[in-house]
Amino acid sequence: MPPTAPAPLTFAVPKGRILDDALPLMTRAGVVPDAEFHDKHSRALSFACVDSDMRVIRVRAFDVATFVAHGAAQAGIVGSDVVEEFAYADLYAPVDLDVGHCRLSVAEPAGQVRGNGGASHLRVASKYPNLTRRHFERQGIQAEVVKLNGAMELAPGLGLASRIVDLVSTGRTLKDNGLVETGTILAVSARLIVNRAALKTDERVAALVERFRAVVAERKAA
Repeated sequence: MPPTAPAPLTFAVPKGRILDDALPLMTRAGVVPDAEFHDKHSRALSFACVDSDMRVIRVRAFDVATFVAHGAAQAGIVGSDVVEEFAYADLYAPVDLDVGHCRLSVAEPAGQVRGNGGASHLRVASKYPNLTRRHFERQGIQAEVVKLNGAMELAPGLGLASRIVDLVSTGRTLKDNGLVETGTILAVSARLIVNRAALKTDERVAALVERFRAVVAERKAA
């Protein structure tokens, strides 16, 4: 009997801005989703790749890390904020893609900035409970995190929390909602992530890492 062909590699990508920034790098690294991937009317979540034994799945950013860490996908692209928030032992981020730059910041109402003022407890709205708690713990503050998945900027004005922790790019959304940055927790960029076991056992994953490394090096040298 002829040898069984290996299962396709699964490559997870997030929806949104990071994907837009990463697509040119994916193309140069040989990860090219088929035409349906770019069809805005398609409800598909899994896509074949052109001239490749790979498939691309498109999921929420936080889910990219979960799929890869648990081996359901062997590789993917996600922001370093997600990598740091989950800190999965089975997740390895070997390549900084140097795109999708933003920052994870603390913000509070512009007219009420008072620092921590010796406070030992704060209520903070964020979808990053682990990073938020660790940030305030380093300052000797216990942070009660109210987990929200969006509309973070509304929380202080409605009395839900005294401040927020969220991703910031230009700061325009904060300003439009009467908030100002008062601290930066983490500088964020897009990362290639892989499952550690897959990297050790599947030479295709190691080759994929090297292709992305070469693409990033070439881009920086241009």
